Amino acid sequence: MARTHSVLVIDDDAAMRSMVADFLRAEGHKVSEAALASDALARISKGEFLVSSSADSSASDTGITLDLVISDLNMPEMTGLEFITHFRQLAPHVPVILVTAFGSIETAIQAIRKGAFDYTTKPFKLSEMSVTVARALKFRDLYLENERLQIELGQTQAFSRIIGKSSGMHEVFDLIRRVAPATANVLITGESGTGKERVARAIHEEGPRKTKHFVAINCTAIPEALLESELFGHAKGAFTGAIGRKKGLFEEAEGGTLFLDEIGDMNLALQSKLLRVLQERKIRAVGETADKEIDVRIIAATHKDLKLAIKNGTFREDLYYRLSVIPIVIPPLRHRREDIPLLALHFLKKYAAANKSSVKEYTPEAMARLLSMPWEGNVRELENIVERAVVLAQGSSIDVRDLPSGAEGSVETFFEATHSGALPTLEDIERRYFKFVLDKTAGRKEKAAQILGINRRTLYRKEREYGLIDESADQTDGEESEHEEIDKKLR
Repeated sequence: MARTHSVLVIDDDAAMRSMVADFLRAEGHKVSEAALASDALARISKGEFLVSSSADSSASDTGITLDLVISDLNMPEMTGLEFITHFRQLAPHVPVILVTAFGSIETAIQAIRKGAFDYTTKPFKLSEMSVTVARALKFRDLYLENERLQIELGQTQAFSRIIGKSSGMHEVFDLIRRVAPATANVLITGESGTGKERVARAIHEEGPRKTKHFVAINCTAIPEALLESELFGHAKGAFTGAIGRKKGLFEEAEGGTLFLDEIGDMNLALQSKLLRVLQERKIRAVGETADKEIDVRIIAATHKDLKLAIKNGTFREDLYYRLSVIPIVIPPLRHRREDIPLLALHFLKKYAAANKSSVKEYTPEAMARLLSMPWEGNVRELENIVERAVVLAQGSSIDVRDLPSGAEGSVETFFEATHSGALPTLEDIERRYFKFVLDKTAGRKEKAAQILGINRRTLYRKEREYGLIDESADQTDGEESEHEEIDKKLR
């Protein structure tokens, strides 16, 4: 439900002031009136109206929060332009609409420079005034919403940049606080992209081992034949290529924390050796006969259902209970949609700074789109989409056109939408995507290359291959030649 806005109407013409005020009340707004700008400014200065931001906790509860001022330009004692000059010092983010019977281009420019949101001349249609007022109040709401998110964002980054205000994430935060001081093993479960490693790092950083190493390994990223050596180390000559003694990750993490990501994909033979380490707190390097004691806290994570894996015979039940002394379940993003605005703003600030972009906010329509998306890829998918939107946005706000449509939910949907006949070739898909990015960036090569993850020389070559540029274009050829020359010098 939309909140009621408060509007102050200032005009020394009582009939005009009353007409505008009555119209705004009929539109559902709370309206106050003042005959003179000087009187209005005095009332504002005395605290009758709250003009500070919603974040100001010192504001009085007795005043009226002011969302918009509509002021006449020519009035005795103080003009509308003079009022704006003083008012801007008190309320820089409350919009002001100026009205006058003596309009000119010069006056309009002067009003905007002084800080007026908009400017209209008498006589005006009330329907036109309604549109202007709606725009001004939308601007005000957007500012207050962004400010509220900034405050919440600052209050929710207590754990290694983990962001969330939902009940599900508060339960996770509570568990982090309680388990961080302990030495018990922790098993973090959740879908891919939910932030399991961030939670693991938070447990490490909030605990007594924070001054020691946090070592992370993805059990699926290393071939099975090398994983044992990577974890426990190996002796010189233990196998072909072992030219020296190598410390394993358990030794690297001595005194600290070892994070085993995607533990559900570890093979049964290595699971047995890991179980022995957890039971005896000792490791044996590949090719050695002596054990070495270790002091390492183990945090494991997986997106798989380990209880189902136990039934299927692919995961050891005894290892499961050793790892999951303290289980932490991270809810998927679609189950905590109230966290989406905070996360979206965090990623916007992050990638706007990284790309030196002027993007500062989302339009209400864009935020509504983000809230409605399925988020099968969870927080990782949201981050990628926001990064792309920041790069593609052409103004200071991310609009709905900068975001993927809700229909882009599956690979099948994508191919059905892009090709009506047989499935397209990889070359055809690449050509279409190159053209899409170039169209979106209005042909700006630097931005297009950045989105595509390639250098500009490769971009020019691909454009030629796919017939996306005119071979005879001298300017483009010259630009490419310049880049080729630089590339030769670098080599």
